[in-house]
Amino acid sequence: MERLVKNEILPYLDFAYLNICVDCIKGKQTKHTKKEATRSTQLLEIVHTNICGPFGISSFNKEIYFITFIDDYSCYGYVYLLHEKYHAVDVLQIYLSEVERQLDKKVKVVKSDKGREYYKRYDEIGQHLGPFTKLLQKHGIFAQYTMLGTPQQNVPSKAIPKTPFELWTGRTHSLRHLHVWGC
Repeated sequence: MERLVKNEILPYLDFAYLNICVDCIKGKQTKHTKKEATRSTQLLEIVHTNICGPFGISSFNKEIYFITFIDDYSCYGYVYLLHEKYHAVDVLQIYLSEVERQLDKKVKVVKSDKGREYYKRYDEIGQHLGPFTKLLQKHGIFAQYTMLGTPQQNVPSKAIPKTPFELWTGRTHSLRHLHVWGC
């Protein structure tokens, strides 16, 4: 309105006596972007994990869940299919053994949402650690959790001029096996 008066599209209006509409001000508010999270500087420093499912259609072997493990530094990821959420503990053990042996490094932090697959149950005392978190403690891995309603905190996001394979293995991938086909 002030701009319309200033550009002489509307006649002069005195805005000093107008009441402020609180709802209008709230409606114009936007969500502030948060400062970007600290990202890792080496392989296996932070590993993001999440369990998805159940899905209405099962896989060939009747799995209806999957769990992901994504390295924060390289964005290299692993996906494992699960029959039930409680199998996540066994898959975590397999993942840790595999990547720590391959890279000769230890996972330092596992970052996840506060899903029930990581904690067991509530009672009058509070939330009890589930087998997933107990396994992390046993291996000396710090468990880190994202804020509720912010799934973007549990996804590594940055641009690196190398492929995840190059960062993960330290070598470039050979494309010699690819050939032109078609017309």
